Amino acid sequence: MIKGISHITLLVNDLKKSSSMFQLVFDAKEIYSSDGTNFSLSDEKFFLIGGIWVALMKGLPTDKSYQHIAFQVEENDLPMYQNRIEKLGLEILPGRPRHKQEGSSLYFYDYDNHLFELISGSLEERLTFYQQPHKSIRIS
Repeated sequence: MIKGISHITLLVNDLKKSSSMFQLVFDAKEIYSSDGTNFSLSDEKFFLIGGIWVALMKGLPTDKSYQHIAFQVEENDLPMYQNRIEKLGLEILPGRPRHKQEGSSLYFYDYDNHLFELISGSLEERLTFYQQPHKSIRIS
C-alpha cells in the first residue's frame, strides 16, 4: 500500500546555485550533502520543504514543459515569493485564467527548466469549486 510521496529528485546543472535558490525561494532546509562521497549516481543534496524530502542531484537540465511541482502557500505570502523569485532573475510565467475560489498561483522556472507553482488554493477548495454549477461564474 502506498503511504505517500517518499521524495522528489530533480537534476540540476549547478548544485550550489540551485541549492541557494531552493533555500532563498522555498526556505528549504538542507539536511544532507554528499560532498563528493556519492552513494547515488552523482553529487546530491537533500532538503526539506514543508516536510517534503526534495533531492537535488547533479545532472543535465531538461526542456521546459508544463510538468510542475506545486507547493501550497498562504495567499498573503505570494508577493513575498514573487519578490524572492524576481531577485534571482528567474522566469515568471503568466498564470492561467482561474476563478478566485481556486486560489491564486505563481508559476516560475528554475535555472534548469523545472516548473514550480506556488498556489494558495487547496485540493478541497478546488473540488468544491469544480462541483458548483458554472453558468454564471466569470474567470478573473
